Order: sequence, then structure tokens, then C-alpha cells
Amino acid sequence: MEKKTTSNETEPLTSKKDVSDCNEGEDCKENGLLVRNPKSALRLVEDGNKVHPSPGDKGETAQISNGYSGVQSSVPCNGMGEVEDAQGTAPAATTTTTTTTSTTCGAEGQQQLMELEDRETWSKKIDFLLSVIGYAVDLGNVWRFPYICYQNGGGAFLIPYTIMAIFGGIPLFYMELALGQYHRNGCISIWRKICPIFKGIGFAICIIDLYVASYYNTIMAWAFYYLVSSFTAELPWTSCKNAWNTGNCTNYFSKDNVSWSLHSISPAEEFYTRQVLQVHRSNGLDDLGGISWQLTLCLLLIFTIVYFSIWKGVKTSGKVVWVTATFPYIILFILLVRGATLPGAWRGVLYYLKPDWQKLLATEVWVDAAAQIFFSLGPGFGVLLAYASYNKFHNNCYQDALVTSTVNCVTSFVSGFVIFTVLGYMAEMRNEDVSEVAKDTGPSLLFITYAEAIANMPASTFFAIIFFLMLLTLGLDSTFAGLEGVITGVLDEFPHVWSKRRELFVLGLIIVCFLGSLATLTFGGAYVVKLFEEYATGPAVLTVVFLEAVAVAWFYGITQFCNDVKEMLGFTPGWYWRVCWVAISPIFLLFVTCSFLSNPPELRLFEYSYPYWTTVVGYCIGTSSVICIPIYMVYRLIITPGTLKERILKSITPETATEIPFGDIRMNAV
Repeated sequence: MEKKTTSNETEPLTSKKDVSDCNEGEDCKENGLLVRNPKSALRLVEDGNKVHPSPGDKGETAQISNGYSGVQSSVPCNGMGEVEDAQGTAPAATTTTTTTTSTTCGAEGQQQLMELEDRETWSKKIDFLLSVIGYAVDLGNVWRFPYICYQNGGGAFLIPYTIMAIFGGIPLFYMELALGQYHRNGCISIWRKICPIFKGIGFAICIIDLYVASYYNTIMAWAFYYLVSSFTAELPWTSCKNAWNTGNCTNYFSKDNVSWSLHSISPAEEFYTRQVLQVHRSNGLDDLGGISWQLTLCLLLIFTIVYFSIWKGVKTSGKVVWVTATFPYIILFILLVRGATLPGAWRGVLYYLKPDWQKLLATEVWVDAAAQIFFSLGPGFGVLLAYASYNKFHNNCYQDALVTSTVNCVTSFVSGFVIFTVLGYMAEMRNEDVSEVAKDTGPSLLFITYAEAIANMPASTFFAIIFFLMLLTLGLDSTFAGLEGVITGVLDEFPHVWSKRRELFVLGLIIVCFLGSLATLTFGGAYVVKLFEEYATGPAVLTVVFLEAVAVAWFYGITQFCNDVKEMLGFTPGWYWRVCWVAISPIFLLFVTCSFLSNPPELRLFEYSYPYWTTVVGYCIGTSSVICIPIYMVYRLIITPGTLKERILKSITPETATEIPFGDIRMNAV
């Protein structure tokens, strides 16, 4: 019997006709499951192969040559708690009868039934690629990479950056795409199919994503405030005649001869600190002050846009990213051309790329290179797992990993030219060295230095509007991705509760993220953003990905993982990928994590130096997510029956099979 493959590769064979006659030499269905007759032309049983039963199985199931069972390994129980047997005869000398049973009832049975239903897929391949690119290319590519590059030796920094990308970042990026596409689950439930005792990693990822959403969208609210303020003939950060300006405000772009002193403050800096953030009304983290209603409205509008972009799933968000992922490249090109024509632009480019080879001998440079490529590509946030889980099973995720990671790295490099041509122009206007102008880091580089340069260009209003619109689009698709990682993880883990209520769950998630962002909307909110950025995500996500890499390569098994990739793509990953997954990438992560923990950053923002107790609070915030991993391990060992050895063995053995599309046949990975 030959069936034509439908467009949806994962369509299960379910039917209301539970009973059908099975003739010799033909195929039949029992309880909606396709059972191959052992004498069929396509044999799904291989000589002598045995299968490790999943928990609850009472027998052994046959195995086909590619390692997948032709019979479902778990069948929901009927009202009496009974199951039907699927028998097959092996073509070996000894005939064995195999039975596949699983008395899964209640919520667990419902969950397995839900997994048999059609899974949403991307409408087009380009939707997936743009979504991944939009996620990887975010605000950090525009401000973090250029700053780290010139700080760590300019052009010489590209050497450790490239090495860390080849042996650390890209292999981890590829690994997550392959895991998500093969197992077709989010960051929580996927561990049932890999190594159940590490399921706490999924919960840790969700908490980290919520922390990111609580501060990352506030930065977009700042950009939105700037965007609204840009719709004027004269940009408000170009003069010192506004209500928020102080006596130290110095506009060196004015036609009057002014001298820049040690206490001089540019109008752009005062607009950012005194009008947008209003940090002068806060005394620090111990006295954040009130909530800025202007930023609250901006954030509310941003979350509204986010909700209506992701509430229906990847089919809607996949269309939105056609704008949010491509628009920044158009603007970057326009700004690059404009920056290259500014006087003094060559000074900025020279400062950006001039190599300092002595820097390569410093350990900090290699740590920064590893951290930059890791946080730029973004494994460990559950996003790549979620996005890849909506792919067709035989999609070439290997090619996708190479293309998207290359686009991300090139974007970071080009963004450096966009930033430093303008910094060279600023240095020319101030008659200072580029190093003096480039002191601002992080968001300040965009909202003070770059905003000031734009304000003094011809057609400043136009360039301000497109620049801050670009920042919004860069942030939006990263927010889409981060929240989708949580949504997919929770919906796949609790399908019997939320699978039909996605819109309601997304609304609740958006409300939680908005309420969690209130502390960042206060007058001292910028201090909170800085604290979360450094401690809530950095060491926590590094630890998560390290354990993820170890669990996949050492517990699930590098051989099994490579076989999974071969089943999808038709070829086995080479020795380079195997070595990276088994040894180099985990060492890479351990190296960065230990370097961070041994030398925690001394935080300082504007004139405020963070007291010691904030470091303790920061580590507590970071630990609050990672602690889920050991807690779940203990919980898992407690609820698992048997001796300690049996509990450990059961906890590191995949408990459910992965359904593999084979034409119209649904098979289980064993």
C-alpha cells in the first residue's frame, strides 16, 4: 500500500473507525494507530533488534532499521484502564511476540493524545529564517558589539570573536535548532524525550525569559519615547533652553563659540537622564522614586503590539517579522551611507578597526569574545527550540544554522561602521579624540551620543524618526521570540489545559510581564535595568546552556543525537561537530561562566555606583532561575519508585518516544 505524502508531514493517522479487519499481507489500523502486518512489503521489524520500553510499558516493541518503532509506544487507556496489543512476528529464527502497552490515564494520557494532533508549522521557510534572524539580531548588535570591539583591540578582536563563533557559538546554535526540530517540543516537555532529570532546565529558561521581558521592553519604551519626541521641526535634545536643562548644559554645535569643560553636559544627555529617565528624582536602588506615567504608556502600547503579533502563533508572528526583521537592514544601510559622508567619519572607522595585537594576550579579551558571540546568537533562551519545533521534520536546519548565524555576525560587524562613522564625526565637531567621545556604553551610546549626532545632521527629524523606529523593530522581534519560548514551553507541557486557550494564556503572560516591568518604569528604573541585564541573565543562562550541552552530549548520547540529525537531514554530523558538542562547547561555556563569577562586574551608571548589597541581590535573582534545576532533580528522584540506582537510571532514560513522520505513517523514536 502506497500513500501520497501530504503537505503536513506530521499528520497522525486517527480515525473514528476504531476497528477494522486486517487481512494477511495488508496493513490495518487499531484504535487510530497504523499497525504494519509483518508480511507487508514494507517491514517495520528488523532482525534481532530490541527496544528499551518506556516507563509503563509492559513488553518490548519491534524496531525498524532506522531506529524507529512502527507501533505507537503509548496507547491511552479506555474506560476500564485496558489497552490493546499489537503483535508482530520477527523474521528471525525465533518467533517473538511483542506487546506495546501503556496505561496512561488522566492528564498524562490527554497530553499524549494532544501530541498526536497536528502541530502548527511555519507558512513558509522564509518566515522561520526571518524570525530566527530577527531574534538573534537585536539591540545588542548595535551597541554592544561595536563597543566591545574597539575596547578589546579593534580589528584584532575579530580573531578571538571568529574562533569563539566557530567552536562555541555556532555549534550550540545548530544543536538547539536540531533538538527543537527533531523532538518538536518546547523547552520544558522536550526533556521527557532526552533526559527527564534535567527537566528543570526548561523551567529555569522560562523564568530567565520573564526576567528579560521585564527589562528589555523598557529599553524599547525609551526608544518609543524618543520616536514620539522626534515628530517636531526641532528635536528637543538640540538646545539648552528646555525646562529640564541645567546650568551645565553646553551645546557645542551652536554657532556661538563655546568651550567644553569638565562639567559640561550635552543637551542630549540631559534630555535622556532628566526628561526621559528622570534619574535625578531617584537616589538609587534603595530609593527608586515614583513611576513615570509617560514611559508606562509607551510600554503599554509596546506590549499591546506584542500581544496582537503573537497571540495566534507563528503563522501570525511569521508575517510580522517580514517588517520587523527586514526594516532594520534598510535603515542600517541608509545610516551607513549617511555616516560615511560626514566629516571626520574616517577617524571613527580607523579607531574601530585599528588592531592592537597586544590585546590578544589578555584573557579578558577572549572572555568578552566568547560572551559576545554567545549572547548574540542566543542559545539557552528556549527560542531556538520553540521556533525549530514548528519546522517540517526534514527541513535543513544545518543550513539554517549556518545562514542565520553568519547573517547575525555580519550585522554586528556592519553596525560598528554605522556607529563609529558618527563617533568620528562627533570627535571632529568637539575637536577631541574618538576615545573621549566613545566613553558611553550600552543604551547611552544610542540615546545620547548617536541621538546627538543625528540631531545636528541635515534632515535631522527624518533620520531621528527612522533610527528610533529601527530600534523598535530590532527589539520587537526579539521580544516576540523570547515570549514564544515561554508560550511554546508551557503549552507543550500542559496541552490539556492551554492548547485551546492560547490567546488567554498569552494575555495573562503579557500582563505578568507588564506588572514585572513596573520597577523599571520608576525614576530609578535605569538602575534596575542595569542590574537585571548584568546578573539576572548573564551567569544564569550560561549555566543553563552548559547543563543543556552536557545533558545532550553525555546523557542522551552524542551518537543518538547524531542519528537523530541523520534521520532528519540524511547525513550524519562530522567529527568537527561531534568534538564541539562533546568537549569544546561545554568547555567554552564553563570558561565564560567561571570568568564571570570570579570577576563580577563593578556596576556604575551615570554618577551612581552600585553598593555591595546590590551584587548580592543580583546573584540572588540569577540563582532564583537556576535553582529550578537541582530542585527538580531531587523531586524527580523522590517520586520515582525503586532503589536509588533504579531511580537514577529511570531518571536519565527518555520516558516518551519522539514521533517521526514517515510519509503518512507516525512512528516513534526509540
